[in-house]
Amino acid sequence: MFRGITATTIDAKARITVPTKHRDEIKAVCGGQIVLTVDVDGCLLIYPLPEWERFEADLRALPNVGKQVRRWHRIYLGHARPCEIDGQSRILLPQELRDFAKLKKNVCLVGQGNKFELWDETRWHENCEDWINQEVNTAAEESALAQLKI
Repeated sequence: MFRGITATTIDAKARITVPTKHRDEIKAVCGGQIVLTVDVDGCLLIYPLPEWERFEADLRALPNVGKQVRRWHRIYLGHARPCEIDGQSRILLPQELRDFAKLKKNVCLVGQGNKFELWDETRWHENCEDWINQEVNTAAEESALAQLKI
């Protein structure tokens, strides 16, 4: 189970280092075999290979007649890149994926249970502020509606 947020940097060779707290678990779960892909929210997703295989099987099982499913195939499967964590616990980030997520030097690796999200640090903080504001506004609206007994 991957949890927490770790600020890290992309080195001169376009690699990030897996945080120490996750290394043993990743090694146990997938032996360092991972898949990188893009996400519609503008970040990268990093899946341990077994988790990716489950996700891919679920996605491929959806009827491919709807536009949304075909879009998901193009986005998630079309951008997927198998990768291996090297002996120094680093992940090489392909240029086209870095460009998609607008990753610069400073990034945030965000545990999402079965996978990680990788965000440009500035974009992560901006999105967090927006998400929190949206939740506060939604809670306030729901409270007002409850008081009106609608």
